[in-house]
Amino acid sequence: MKTHIVLASASARRRDLMRQAGFDFRISPANIDESPHPGETPSDLVLRLALGKARAVAGEAACSAQDDRRVVVVGADTVVVSSSGDVFGKPTGRDDFLTMFRALAGGCHRVLTGVAVVAGERSRTALAEAHVTLRDVPEAEMSAYWATGEPRDKAGGYGLQGLGAIFVRAIEGSPSAVVGLPLDELERLLTELGVETWRFRGARRQRRRNGAGSKLES
Repeated sequence: MKTHIVLASASARRRDLMRQAGFDFRISPANIDESPHPGETPSDLVLRLALGKARAVAGEAACSAQDDRRVVVVGADTVVVSSSGDVFGKPTGRDDFLTMFRALAGGCHRVLTGVAVVAGERSRTALAEAHVTLRDVPEAEMSAYWATGEPRDKAGGYGLQGLGAIFVRAIEGSPSAVVGLPLDELERLLTELGVETWRFRGARRQRRRNGAGSKLES
């Protein structure tokens, strides 16, 4: 049975990480309520949302399946936790971004990413945590960064893989987890569910040699 991987996210960063890891996949963003539950810890939140996204898309795939392919869905969610315990997702606007960045600049914060893999009735989840230290950032520089548009769709309001890297002094932990998808944990979860990950990589290399692009990515 052929295995198809689906990424339950519209995130360009997660898409790029999946490609970096050599996967052929298609994209099907999940539409779920991402509001935190009362008393929910940041770790529980990202794990619940990652699994919820993957299950929602897996359910849609099961309803529309017209062949015997095996669909494996990957979901992920990321939050930033300041040194004082504030939990930051994506900024809702400029003022929200400035509030976040003032709390994060000049100190160390945690980045938590939950990743989930769903294959039929089986699922696996994992939590990745990294510690990021940002340099002091003047208000004028924060405003200039917001004006670039980069912070708008990123947890904590900055992107390690983009201009936001100029603010980062140190990272302890997985850089891919900070970007939004811990590749080491994803590999482990896929392997536990019986996905032969290196077959995807071999097939992709063969297509490149033949001059053909992926038919699954969208």
